Amino acid sequence: MLSATVREAARRFGDLVAFVDPDGTPLTYRELDRRSDALATALAARGVAEGDRVVLRLPSDTRYVVAYAAAAKLGAITAGLNPLLAEPEQRALADLADPRVVLDDPAEVGELVADGEARMADAGPPPPLPADPDRPVAIVFTSGTTGRPKGAVFCERQLAAVALCDTGGAWASPGRPGPAMLASTQFAHVGFTTKLPWYLRLATRTHILGRWRADDALRTIAEQRMPSIGGVAPQFALMLRSPEIDRHDWSHVETVVAGGAASPPALVAAVRERFGAAYSIRYSSTESGGCGTGTAFDADDEEALHTVGRPRRGVEVSVRDPEGRPLPAGEVGELWLRSPTQMQGYWRDPEATAATLVDGWLRTGDLASVDERGLVRLAGRVKEMFVRGGYNVYPAEVEAALVAHPAVAEAAVVPRPDPVMGEVGVAVVVPADPGAPPTLEDLRAFLADRLARYKLPEALRVVDALPLTPMQKVDRRRLAAQEAEAAALEAGA
Repeated sequence: MLSATVREAARRFGDLVAFVDPDGTPLTYRELDRRSDALATALAARGVAEGDRVVLRLPSDTRYVVAYAAAAKLGAITAGLNPLLAEPEQRALADLADPRVVLDDPAEVGELVADGEARMADAGPPPPLPADPDRPVAIVFTSGTTGRPKGAVFCERQLAAVALCDTGGAWASPGRPGPAMLASTQFAHVGFTTKLPWYLRLATRTHILGRWRADDALRTIAEQRMPSIGGVAPQFALMLRSPEIDRHDWSHVETVVAGGAASPPALVAAVRERFGAAYSIRYSSTESGGCGTGTAFDADDEEALHTVGRPRRGVEVSVRDPEGRPLPAGEVGELWLRSPTQMQGYWRDPEATAATLVDGWLRTGDLASVDERGLVRLAGRVKEMFVRGGYNVYPAEVEAALVAHPAVAEAAVVPRPDPVMGEVGVAVVVPADPGAPPTLEDLRAFLADRLARYKLPEALRVVDALPLTPMQKVDRRRLAAQEAEAAALEAGA
């Protein structure tokens, strides 16, 4: 599906620009097809064949897109690595993928394209693969190195289902340029991996930033007069604080789409007012293929501000008790989804797959209720994971790294509400020497080479002992409540 889409988009849209690199260099639809043919030819010469894994440790620019398309043309499976992960985390995930080839040097991609072009002069491009909806296309990783890292597998049929969910499966008219868009996530993220086919089908022109910054994002959106802005809630909060927000006309912005999770009501209201645009919250997960629920663009305030909307096209929702039994409307339980976009399973992890995919349903691990109007309201998480700026943070992973610090005897990490990032991590630490507790700067420096930056704690609380439940486990609920209270006091100060 992806490889066929690349070829058909080249035929339909030719010299229209598909992507624009951070330095302004464009990549046309025709060039994407030609370069991915050449790279596929070079990779085949290195022994890459159908079913092999190609790990991409590349920046999120046009070379990544070319490499992803090239692997698909060979029937190989792309496993992208988020560059925000620390080096040990990236190595662990690469090892899990068990790749035939790792592409980690942007210059090498260019060299391979040149080599492939020379080979094609004699042998021609690689032949199209026969259609196979069950052919795996991508592995999208959902966690880091602690515990058992998991890779959600997506096949051709899931990518086709995502295109149907997001666009109805439509194609733009040949030769007619589609809307300009801004790349707001790393390309290893599910938001790009599964949605690339519909970007290509609609002849979009995606502008890539070297690094996402609110000032640069706003300038690009204004210069290109983009009709829709996509991102996660913390990005929109940062946009509202940027001086660029008052320097441009935003009358061209019609819609704002905030993916990943819920947006704070005050943020939704502020963005709608400042951009004069409709705001849709999109709740989803990696395992769901990036499709789940969404608030309508014309939603009333109750839906727009306090829910994550209704199931999107082809998606079903159910709220279940711990035994998996459906609960009545209004009761809180675990949210289950069923959709043709959801992952095929976890890469080489049948136990985790069986625990997450049950009778065709995806267990999200999130707590929610569904009201009488069919609106989904999130109520927390079954486990302790929290979301900082659109990225999942697992406290156990951070705690394991913290207690390796010589000045830390015990540690717990809990989320604290944050007006920009949604949630940030607070390290609650029992010092090894009460007279010489570590500082937040000490801990962050210690963790910098061990964990991705977004996982590092952003506040520190030193205590004599961690509170325990009657079962002698750390009372995380109590710690989280204390941090929420502290955040509320600071907000009201």
